[in-house]
Amino acid sequence: MKKTVTWVLIADGAQARVLENTGPGKGLKQVDGLDWAIEPLQAQEIGTDRPGRSYSSVSSGRSAIEPKTDPAEHRETQFVKSLAAMLDRQQQKGAFDRLVIAAAPIALGEIRKAISPNVKKTIVAELNKDLTNLPTAQLDQHLDGIIAA
Repeated sequence: MKKTVTWVLIADGAQARVLENTGPGKGLKQVDGLDWAIEPLQAQEIGTDRPGRSYSSVSSGRSAIEPKTDPAEHRETQFVKSLAAMLDRQQQKGAFDRLVIAAAPIALGEIRKAISPNVKKTIVAELNKDLTNLPTAQLDQHLDGIIAA
């Protein structure tokens, strides 16, 4: 009988890791090579240039042009999209059968939008919690009842 492999994605907008459970009593272990972090930057650190200027069509005044997107938000969205692409590749390879996602609220929403329909079918639970800073040993209590660690 083939073992059921459950992956647990722990993420926020700037860091993520994947843990694996291969059955009851097996616990969670870090999947080698599947942990990432981007240095969190504030919007003012990313956009250091002065905003562009625009002439008013009504008067002779000029005003600053605000950027259409927040640079920090854009960076986090790109990070989440890369996570979703990785999950899709790994799911196509058969690396996992079930997926649990535990993510900070905003990141969870972005992950939901970014993941493919095939990966969505493998999701058995979602936790609207940021568990990224917890050690692996403490995750069991948050995932109790979701996976038989």
